[in-house]
Amino acid sequence: MKFRKIISVILVFLMVSLLIVGCGNNSNSNKTSENDKTTTTSETAVKPGEATPRNETLYISGLQWGPPTTFNPLSPSQTSLPLSATSIARELTYETLFMYNQLDGKMYPLLGKTYQFSPDNTVCTVTLNPDAKWNDGEKVTADDVAYTFELGKKYPVSWSSNWNYLDSVTAKDETTVEFKLKSDNKNPLMVEEALESVYILPKHVWTKIEEKDNNDFSKISSEVNANPVASGPYKVYYYDNSKVVLIRDDNYWGKTPSMWGKLPAPKYIVHNIFKDNAAGDTALRQNQVDVSQQFTPNIQTFGPNIKTYLSKPPYYMPGVIPWLVINVTKPGLDNPNVRRAIAMAIDYDKIAKNAMSGYSGTMSPSLMLPLDSEQKLIDQNQLAPLQWKSNDIAGANALLDSIGAKKGPDGIRVLNGQKLSFKVECPTGWSDWNAALEIVTESCKEIGINVQTYFPQQSVWNNDMQTGNFDMGMYSYQGIGISSPWARAYQAMSSNGYVPIGQTAYFNYGRYKNSEVDTLLNQIPTITDENQLKDAWTKLNEIYLKEVPMIGLMYRPADFYTVNTSVWSGFPVEGDGTNIPPNICMDGYGIAALYKIHSSK
Repeated sequence: MKFRKIISVILVFLMVSLLIVGCGNNSNSNKTSENDKTTTTSETAVKPGEATPRNETLYISGLQWGPPTTFNPLSPSQTSLPLSATSIARELTYETLFMYNQLDGKMYPLLGKTYQFSPDNTVCTVTLNPDAKWNDGEKVTADDVAYTFELGKKYPVSWSSNWNYLDSVTAKDETTVEFKLKSDNKNPLMVEEALESVYILPKHVWTKIEEKDNNDFSKISSEVNANPVASGPYKVYYYDNSKVVLIRDDNYWGKTPSMWGKLPAPKYIVHNIFKDNAAGDTALRQNQVDVSQQFTPNIQTFGPNIKTYLSKPPYYMPGVIPWLVINVTKPGLDNPNVRRAIAMAIDYDKIAKNAMSGYSGTMSPSLMLPLDSEQKLIDQNQLAPLQWKSNDIAGANALLDSIGAKKGPDGIRVLNGQKLSFKVECPTGWSDWNAALEIVTESCKEIGINVQTYFPQQSVWNNDMQTGNFDMGMYSYQGIGISSPWARAYQAMSSNGYVPIGQTAYFNYGRYKNSEVDTLLNQIPTITDENQLKDAWTKLNEIYLKEVPMIGLMYRPADFYTVNTSVWSGFPVEGDGTNIPPNICMDGYGIAALYKIHSSK
């Protein structure tokens, strides 16, 4: 962290120097230059460094914990604001082709207007919105899309893995792009995910950068890109050690009737950089934060202006499952009955109440999140007999007794000469995860399994998980997204992620192998018949519930969406009929909230 801070200071000095020059070009709306044909800021904009008007500013917290170091989408260490191209991309500055909506599991148009797979799922054809433009006035074209994806083949960037599923990406004309899928690894789900997670870059800008840097990726990826040419509704305006300020692009192409039909409400989006959660919570209480994305205990006590998406517990929509990943190669833990007994004993209700401040709903054991889009994929009645309940100590003890795991003089069970005594780990300081694992150890003690908690530094934990140097460890595989729950199940259980203990795994940290699981994982992305798809997902979940290679401990939101309505009103909430998800007004289709909110006065 110290090294990163030093680098950050140096980069911030350089970036601020660049911004002083860059922002000077942006501060007056009528200036037009070769590289800025349509400017972003109005004549009434504050000067960089000045305080922005409160009634025109949306304050965010919980995304940025230090000065930004880069605004380069090709950088391996992207800043949190405004870039975050994960399974649900942030759409403030750079934009993707489509936006994912976690509420209905559907994709919504952005730079792309439509997409369609061929009947045999070998080609996906994307049609672009002809109104889409970069903030320098140039059109967004199919060439830009093909160029962007080709960068992932040419350099090791965050979207390079898409070429595991793609054979080619071709611009057929100015607004039509053809994605040809690999015949030997056909996976439409992962192609769909690429459509909503890969930021499209302007070819006319990045080819010049490549040329300047002699196609040296180390130089290209180190470009700070302090004044990005992008297509989104906000531009980077200025930043320092205490804040990042974005300003609305009043010439944003999306105000056309073919997209949003208007501009987003806030003129400025500001993220103050707090030292910790407590400082952010204080600012939220004092009406200095409008949208918070951080864990805040007992949010229901913060007053009438503080709202969450759900008005009652668990307050937040589930978006990810933190798992207790089990190393199935460890003696004792290699027995699925032992793993199941642990799953039966854990007090999930206590984890939800004490570790999560009530923010997790009742656990329903499966690979799926409790969302309609995922629950409709499985036969609930078929899975119910295999699902365990919370804190079933009697049932867990009976199961261990039935397999001959007897307690020794110290009260710890022994199975086949192996004492059932293990370590469980997650990073130190992750307070909610630490508390959850303490509850796991308490539950296991009640059934004669000795589990000791171990909270190392994050780097140690990460290395342990990857090399298999652990008994049990807490980890989150992919949450919501267009490719989930398939991507989640694949990351957790696919043999493609298996490597022997001691070697580095990039997923499937538990070293689980099952040929039937692999067959189902290969089939599911290509199944188009709903009944067949439901059968396959139900079968995969049956195997999970019988084999228990990992145990879901809680549900967490994709984003802690907490809003303060003292300055801005109209934030999406459950049941408001808008179908806008609680993705902090900027991730995926969640950005639609910026077009709905309005002044509270």
